[in-house]
Amino acid sequence: MATAATTPNKAIKELLFEWEGKNKTGKIMRGEMRAGGEAVVSASLRRQGIMVTKVKKRRLSGGKAVQPKDICIFTRQLATMMRAGVPLIQAFDIVGRSSTNPRLTKLLNDIRSDVESGNSLSVAFRKHPLHFNALYCNLVEAGETGGILEALLERLAIYQEKTLAIKSKIKSALLYPVAVVVVAFIVLAVIMIFVIPAFKSVFEGFGATLPAPTMLVMAISEFFVKWWWAIIGGVGGGIYYFLQTWKRSVPMQRVMDRFLIKVPAFGPLLYKSAVARWTRTLATMFAAGVPLVEALDSVGGAAGNAIFLDATQQIQKDVSAGTSLTTAMDSTGIFPTMVIQMCTIGEESGSLDHMLSKCAEFFEDEVDEAVKGLSSLMEPFIIVFLGTLIGGIVVSMYLPLFKIGQVV
Repeated sequence: MATAATTPNKAIKELLFEWEGKNKTGKIMRGEMRAGGEAVVSASLRRQGIMVTKVKKRRLSGGKAVQPKDICIFTRQLATMMRAGVPLIQAFDIVGRSSTNPRLTKLLNDIRSDVESGNSLSVAFRKHPLHFNALYCNLVEAGETGGILEALLERLAIYQEKTLAIKSKIKSALLYPVAVVVVAFIVLAVIMIFVIPAFKSVFEGFGATLPAPTMLVMAISEFFVKWWWAIIGGVGGGIYYFLQTWKRSVPMQRVMDRFLIKVPAFGPLLYKSAVARWTRTLATMFAAGVPLVEALDSVGGAAGNAIFLDATQQIQKDVSAGTSLTTAMDSTGIFPTMVIQMCTIGEESGSLDHMLSKCAEFFEDEVDEAVKGLSSLMEPFIIVFLGTLIGGIVVSMYLPLFKIGQVV
């Protein structure tokens, strides 16, 4: 008995089309629709009583990657429009149209399509974990469940703005010394490869023994001239490998987090920023009505430090066993006394989220002051560093000139 061969139906790839047409009253209407082709768009619109005048495929390829700042701006816009009474689908349409980044537009259109097909907003967000983490999705879900999505989006926007502000300040504090070190390395390479060999040809005709510092600098210069490609490639490759290992290896992250938090000047800044983010995250989650044990799942990673992640996991275990939050926090030994005391008052008075927010505001201000102090503190050290490096080379190359009189 012969059986008919069957071929599986291939999924039709949907594209985004922009359309323009007139309704039954003659009013011009415009919009967007995801469909398998222009004919599908036209047929769908005709069924809605719209006479189509133009259908055009919208190009969404290219554009820069979606950054956390883009998600923060989107959250603020969505919260503002929903508070103003704009329907959710229409709010997504407005934000997507106003975006200048095609990738962000595609992301928002995909989420809107999921919501239009019947999924909840939190479920649609969870399909894009690269841009919406567990904390974000949990808060949106809590807002949907409690009917306070607008308020939760507002809290999310404030949380993201505060977190991005702290990260920006940390980067600005680290950028100055890193830039100085890079410039110093470039200047040193130019001196060693081009300047010192010119001095060497002059010194060879002196007929006198060169000072030890001069001979050392000249030997280093010869090494640079011969192996400059290996030095530059080795330094660049080493830095790249180190950063990638730091980014991907959990043990490496733990080692570096423990090391950096103890570095003079930079350590206190990183510690205060981690405390600020930890308290801000827990305050946001707790105020949204998320149970404490469940909220702690997202808090540890949000601090951006492996030490706080380990401590949060231990706190979660202790709280699950019936220990109070402040007792569990105090047993880790990493939280400031002020945070412990304010959390104690918050637990006793039933205003834990308020006290955590006050702690976050305090340490965010502390980060601001630390960044300003660090910038002024680094300037004299950088001047001394550059002066010693460049000045030492210049002095060592001019020492043989003092022996010219002995030769003559």
